[in-house]
Amino acid sequence: MPVARPESSDSRVIAHVDMDCFYVQVEQRKQPTLRGLPTAVVQYNSWKGGGLIAVGYEARKYGVKRSMRGDEAKKVCPDIHLVQVPVSRGKADLTVYRDAGSEVVSILSKKVRCERASIDEVYLDLTEAAEKMLAENPPESLEAISEEVLKSHVLGLHLDGANDRDCVKKWFCTNNSVRRDKLLACGALIVAELRLEVLKETEFTCSAGIAHNKMLAKLASGMNKPAQQTIVPFSSVNKLLESLPIKKMKQLGGKLGTSLQVDLCVNTVGDLLQFSEEKLQERYGINTGTWLWNVARGICGDEVKGRLLPQSHGSGKTFPGAQALKTVYSVQKWLNELCEELCERLLRDLEQNKRIARTLTLHASAYKPNDSESLKKFPSKSCPLRNGIAKMQEDALNLFHAGLREYLGVYHARMKESKQHEWAITGLSVSASKIVVIPSGTHSIMKYFHNQNQTCTTTRESNDICTQGAASLSSSGTGSCTGLHLAEPLNDAHEDETKVDHAMSGSEPDGDEIEADDLYMTKVAGNQDLPFSRTEQKLRLTDETPISCSASENGLGSNLTQSTMDNLQPGLKPEKQKRKFQKDKVAFFSWSSVY
Repeated sequence: MPVARPESSDSRVIAHVDMDCFYVQVEQRKQPTLRGLPTAVVQYNSWKGGGLIAVGYEARKYGVKRSMRGDEAKKVCPDIHLVQVPVSRGKADLTVYRDAGSEVVSILSKKVRCERASIDEVYLDLTEAAEKMLAENPPESLEAISEEVLKSHVLGLHLDGANDRDCVKKWFCTNNSVRRDKLLACGALIVAELRLEVLKETEFTCSAGIAHNKMLAKLASGMNKPAQQTIVPFSSVNKLLESLPIKKMKQLGGKLGTSLQVDLCVNTVGDLLQFSEEKLQERYGINTGTWLWNVARGICGDEVKGRLLPQSHGSGKTFPGAQALKTVYSVQKWLNELCEELCERLLRDLEQNKRIARTLTLHASAYKPNDSESLKKFPSKSCPLRNGIAKMQEDALNLFHAGLREYLGVYHARMKESKQHEWAITGLSVSASKIVVIPSGTHSIMKYFHNQNQTCTTTRESNDICTQGAASLSSSGTGSCTGLHLAEPLNDAHEDETKVDHAMSGSEPDGDEIEADDLYMTKVAGNQDLPFSRTEQKLRLTDETPISCSASENGLGSNLTQSTMDNLQPGLKPEKQKRKFQKDKVAFFSWSSVY
């Protein structure tokens, strides 16, 4: 739901930097011989030449579009070069593009506050830098203005047949401009310099929009591409929005935009101006109504959050047409692949940024082949994230079962899960969110996580012990690892043995929490146990039998007492129990010895 925020100031300077056909640029940097040639990046699926993911500007001149497949693109442009996106685990691997995007962010963040919005988009807050420039070195005092700046597009600028660059230069250097236009001019000078620096350091071109808020800056960045920038003075806001299709606005491309078109006959943003704030609030609620009223006037108070890292990680895949998944076995196979990729990304985030995620969410899209009129969506489901591939795979499958039961109907799901053709999955994804920075003093925990993933297949029993403790640490958010408690492993409650490229946004997934009568229990954050199966309580360590851990430079230290092991193996005789305790203790400490 959109949130209405008043603007803190009408003199903010915000830029939206958008990389130009980024995937193609990355591939052209890898293969310089492709520069200047019609190029497109295609999916790994070779059916009809693969779907086009990105189309270079040279190919667009021939009429090649992203909606085409490779074979069709070759008919339109026989000389086109089709580069297949990297593949891992039977799906597209975007790591090379994410890393290239990080290169750009690292350059921009050295000069101004940045918010990374996606792989190839960044918001910049230039207010402070622009105010400093205006005070110390205003545009009208500059002896020369670079060619890159003079290529800028200033909305509302009347050229009157004169040379474009002369008019732009006059706008920049006018001494009697209002203060906020002068600040935009300073911001444009800074952005032009940053774009040239990105080009020099990475060989990537980018376009930008410069305005007084994020909404207008984003609209402007795509108006003049490639390698150009567009400025939106306050006086030209109404003209920009009056003819803009309502569906082009962020957050109005879905149901809300459709409702405006159908119910209020609003087809452009300018059409919204005819409705009072009260009328919009009455129709859509106070918050959304105010937000719509603000949008019509170009008002947006969203701040640039100063975030360089993603808020969540996700891995997904689509299964269109005949590729739809129709058995639990096939869903499980793909969930395992997606969880492996997600686990790798979480481990990388942990090693590079010292961050861990707390919540695992499953999203799916589905349909019922025998019910063409069904519009019911497959519900998203979430649970606390347990670290380790095996646990994540197990939890993801249980989340799928819970969603499927709700999708089909609680009373009929058991029967229908085992039948063919009762349901079909066309998209599947898993995501990790609620990412937090590990508190200081837990460096050895990070080492442990790294080793845990290397040894999870050979030391599964011991892995359960440590992983649960580390996960409890992430939930509590404390810097100490004392008093970690185990929760029993999640149990697959289903007997059937028989998997959506969900686009990752910078926003947190909004999944439903599983209810108490579903597959397993979840507790509210703040007093949260990890999920467990009530059928396996005999192996659970309770609060009365804590494992006390302490971090050190040499690894993860732990005080495993005999009474603790008594709780783990209640059925063993004393002598066997003692031998089992020593064996498990050696296995438990073996992870730290690597370091």
